Amino acid sequence: MSDKAIFRLIMTVSVVIFGAVIILNKKILPVPAVTPEFVFKLPKLNALLNGTCSFLLLLSFYFIRQKNIVAHRKLNITAFVLSSLFLLSYVTYHWLIPQEATFPKDNSLRPVYLFILISHIVLAAIVLPLVLMSFHRGLQMNVEKHKKIVHWAYPIWLYVTITGVVVYLMISPYYPH
Repeated sequence: MSDKAIFRLIMTVSVVIFGAVIILNKKILPVPAVTPEFVFKLPKLNALLNGTCSFLLLLSFYFIRQKNIVAHRKLNITAFVLSSLFLLSYVTYHWLIPQEATFPKDNSLRPVYLFILISHIVLAAIVLPLVLMSFHRGLQMNVEKHKKIVHWAYPIWLYVTITGVVVYLMISPYYPH
């Protein structure tokens, strides 16, 4: 496939995923009458997946600085797989949960929480096509183009995985069940 076709595919996938997340958060699709028990465990799983990805991304950075491309590649593929599992879990949770948890309006940390949450959401949407493109370049061993994308993708992806855990820790006392 040409670079142009790959770019179009990545942007299409990114827009479709972002659109699915919006639709699921708006509760447009019907939810089951009874929420399956496993759904209540998904936020903790999501935080675990995000935390693990943060650790893997830091290790990956260490190994590429050591010129260990094999370890770098394996760690990034693992982080990519775990981030994909996170996305599936996140979408499942937001589809099946009838009522979203909300951070109390009278909590003095609410502005901090909202800043972290909003920056996390915006950057998560931005980083998806960057990660997909950097993976494509990396797997093709197009190192120079890979480096140019990773210069932006890596810190954003790391921020998103870390703030995903922070958001979970801040909102977890208010989850239903």
